[in-house]
Amino acid sequence: MGKVVVCATVIGATAACAVATVLIQRHVKKSKRWGKAKAILKEFEEKCATPTWKLKQVADAMAVEMQAGLASEGGSKLKMLISFVDNLPTGNEEGLFYALDLGGTNFRVLRVQLGGKENGVISQEFTEVSIPPNLMVGTSKELFDFIAAELVKFVKEEKEDFQVPPGGKRQLGFTFSFPVMQTSISSGNLIRWTKGFSIEDTVGQDVVAELRNAIERQGLDMHITALVNDTVGTLAGGRYTNKDVFAAVILGTGTNAAYVENAQAIPKWHGDLPESGEMVINMEWGNFRSSHLPLTEYDTALDAESLNPGEQIFEKIISGMYLGEIVRRVLLKMAEEAWFFGETVPSKLKVPFVLRTPDMSAMHHDSSADLNVVKTKLTNILEISDTSLQVRKVIVELCNIVATRGARLAAAGILGILKKLGKDTTVSDGQKNVIAMDGGLYEHYTEYSKCLENTINELVGEDVSGSIVVEHSNDGSGIGAALLAASHSCYYKHFTLLVR
Repeated sequence: MGKVVVCATVIGATAACAVATVLIQRHVKKSKRWGKAKAILKEFEEKCATPTWKLKQVADAMAVEMQAGLASEGGSKLKMLISFVDNLPTGNEEGLFYALDLGGTNFRVLRVQLGGKENGVISQEFTEVSIPPNLMVGTSKELFDFIAAELVKFVKEEKEDFQVPPGGKRQLGFTFSFPVMQTSISSGNLIRWTKGFSIEDTVGQDVVAELRNAIERQGLDMHITALVNDTVGTLAGGRYTNKDVFAAVILGTGTNAAYVENAQAIPKWHGDLPESGEMVINMEWGNFRSSHLPLTEYDTALDAESLNPGEQIFEKIISGMYLGEIVRRVLLKMAEEAWFFGETVPSKLKVPFVLRTPDMSAMHHDSSADLNVVKTKLTNILEISDTSLQVRKVIVELCNIVATRGARLAAAGILGILKKLGKDTTVSDGQKNVIAMDGGLYEHYTEYSKCLENTINELVGEDVSGSIVVEHSNDGSGIGAALLAASHSCYYKHFTLLVR
């Protein structure tokens, strides 16, 4: 009987030992996997590093590329497009003006009543219209006839307060957020469609002429005074309320910048110098590229698999279209090589762009003790459940790395503009240099926008930082077009006098 007890004891001890061995092996394996995941994160963080000295190198490169782009067409990755906007709003504008803002699958029509210095914007109204999918791939005539018909409808619904004076003519600013080679303040040829549009017979054509012909077919008496890029519109909207605005930056799905340049500092400008002595330049800075940019293997892969490999490199590391995707790619590597989410790689994590930047922002801003927002996003978007708090903390850290790099590089781009204009070191008494900012990324991703503004102050130093102001210019691209129609209406009057 005693022997049986001894055997049972031995067997029990052996089993316990085996269980303990398995547990130890699992612990060791888990520790190794966790160490690998942390190593991937650390390497990524090091590659994304943006110390002050590196940002200043990026800014210097931006200033050099700006100069090259102003010197000749094709001389730089920065297109530095001449906007033909040489009269920005002053606040003295009076009258009724319209704007058409076509930037994607929707367009807006605005009506603005301006009352000069005393009254500013007296009133404004707008309507938003969705473009039927079939018109995005149809003919130019069909698209612009549809837009013109909505313009007519909008005009017919206006109240008596919005009547054009006798002998006057309705004037429209046209915001067209597609690549255009502008040929005057009110003309420009479409280079290519983007954002899901594919209308072959519009490419190479003057989009203002297309719209004008459609308006005439509708029997509407309206003159298109200004063709405007959305960033230039944001600059105009900012200048209307603040005379110290000298540049505009859009940080949204994509990114761009525009600024006011001395007309004499544009070698590729061959026309008569404008009376104002100034010219707004549309930089198209999303296409900026430099060896000083802190690029990683994830950025390289994202670019190679994109619709435009080798292009828009700056945009791909600082704008809202791509930040969430970079986070997804790092998480995928951690899942594949370190079993970050368990022994199987979540299938949803393999889907490009499944993790959007607004979701990344929500996780980054999660202040709950157990990071519930992160947990919910992982469950709902990536179908990853049962994550530990430790894993969720790593994800917040990853979001911070990606957002910080983007915001600090955007600040370096702004420093490049300041350097080009000599505003980075000298300060006149009381002089303010104001940058009008717009875009959903800047407006809604608080950690990003705070980091951007803090980095600008860090880069210019205490002596200059007090003169640099970042100002939110909400909906600049729409109302800015109406304001530019107003500030350039003198050209239309002058043309009318010549014809007479």
